[in-house]
Order: sequence, then C-alpha cells, then structure tokens
Amino acid sequence: MRNPYDVLGVPKGASEADIKKAFRKLAKTYHPDRNKDDAKAKDRFAEANTAYEILGDSAKRAQFDRGEIDGDGKPRATGFEGFSGFGGGGGGRANSFDFEGMGRPRGGGGIGEDIFSHLFGEAFRAGGAGPAGAGPGGMGGGFQRGPARGDDVAAELKVTLEQVASEEKLRLGLPGGREVDVMIPKGVVDGQTIRLRGLGQPGGARGEPGDALLTIHVLPHPRFKVEGADLRATVEVPLEDAVLGGAIRVPTLTGAVEMRMPPMTSSGRTFRLRGKGLPKKDGSRGDLLATTAITLPAGEDAALTEYAQARRARAE
Repeated sequence: MRNPYDVLGVPKGASEADIKKAFRKLAKTYHPDRNKDDAKAKDRFAEANTAYEILGDSAKRAQFDRGEIDGDGKPRATGFEGFSGFGGGGGGRANSFDFEGMGRPRGGGGIGEDIFSHLFGEAFRAGGAGPAGAGPGGMGGGFQRGPARGDDVAAELKVTLEQVASEEKLRLGLPGGREVDVMIPKGVVDGQTIRLRGLGQPGGARGEPGDALLTIHVLPHPRFKVEGADLRATVEVPLEDAVLGGAIRVPTLTGAVEMRMPPMTSSGRTFRLRGKGLPKKDGSRGDLLATTAITLPAGEDAALTEYAQARRARAE
C-alpha cells in the first residue's frame, strides 16, 4: 500500500476538508459503476478508500503520522530496537528481542541453529534427509506458502439521510446468503467504501477469511441538500411572521424544531441551526442552514393590497 497522502494527492498538513474533497474526487472518477470493465480503476478506487479510512479518521491519521500503523491501517512491527545480533556479549542496552525459552539457556554464547529451527523450521520443506528435513545444502526442497487467505467480496448499501443522522444499525445481505448487522459509520460520505474485516469468503485450512468491501450510497433527499456534514433547506415563512417576527417550525432529520425570527426578515435570509446536520467522525454534528422563503396569504387580502398600492404610489 502506498502512502495514503500520496494516494489522495494531498500534503501531510492537509485539512480534513481538503482530504474529504480529494477522496470524493477520486471516488467519483474511479467508482466501479463508471468503470465496469477497467480493473485498474477498481484497484484505484479500493486504494483511495483505504487511504481515506486512515486520513479521514483523526485517530488513525495520528497513528500513521507517528509510524504506529502502515498504509493498510495495520500495526507496524515494534520492539526490535536495540537488537544487536545473536550473541550474548556486546555492550549497550539489553536486546529487546528475548529468546529465552527457545531451546537454549540465556547467556550461554551464540544461539545458532536453535533460533532458526524455531523461527523458520516450518517454512522450508525438503524431499531428502538431514536435520529438520533439510535436503542438500540445508535449505530443503522448496518454500511452503502460508495458509491461503479468503477472497474479498463486494456489497452495496443504500441509506437515507435520516438513517445517516440517527446512526442506525441496518441488516445487510452479503454474497452467499449471509446477513450481518452494520452500524452506519460517523462521517460517511456518498460513494465511500468501508472494509468489514473477516466477512468475506472463508480461507483455506487455517487461513484467514477475506473482507467485505461495502460501498455506501446516500439517497437524495427531497428537502435537504448535503454540504459535507452541513445540510441546506428552504423554509417557508408566512408574511405576517416575516414582518412581525416570531417562532416558526423548522423540519430537521430528527424532527421539527422551533426557530425564532426577528421582525422584518427578508426572503432569502439564511439562519444557522447548530448541531442539526450530519454526524462527524469526531462525534460532533454539522449544522442546518435554513433559508427563508416568504409566502403570501392565500386569496385576496384587502389590507395587504392597499398597503402595496400606497407604497407604489409613494415610489412614483
């Protein structure tokens, strides 16, 4: 796996917004639905998703920057600092790699064959005789691969904005008839693919199962428009409330809330309702940006008509 910063094409100091923007651009370009016969595009799409799984999560991003995980999100090998060889002598700090209990007492000089017997004894096989089944030359007849890992499987999940907002747990059907419960992750964006570890095809004897690569599609909403974690909506306001001010009901994804408007509010004015948007990765929520649309009374209103005529006369 390449460096996730290189995969998304962003510098190490990129903001969360820049990372999300870069991912969305790549996901749109290489999505399998648009590149059905292009294997390389599918690989680029999977690579971009893996990179976003790391850089889009502040905790994982910090772990990667510190060198604690690699580009696949797996822990890096640690604990070998100070390892100076197989001998028991030599100055400096003690070896971090402890061979005690591996077939030879500590402090007894070189460890020699016993170490390699424990570490690599099962890795090589031979057809001939010799110690540990070694053939001529002592390396055996060939290298034995480890247990075969199961194949990954692809699946799709369509969700509504209400389900994203409530972080609902959904039942997902996987290839082969298997069903699992999936919690919609915080900060998910349309077209993002998440990796469900161990839910793919089973491996060979003692082999690990593959993963399920789940692409999430957020369905369009008739009222709300998505802008990152924020939502935009148009709110109809009766003329009398716009002129005199007052409380109006504003719909949100989790139920209507009351918003107080100041007197003489013009059509097209936008109000921010904090925390009424979509969940973010850090547990906070985006905002709802409500734009007013003034509505006139139904039917003829004599007082309003008289007022409008007087205003026009003064203007002329």
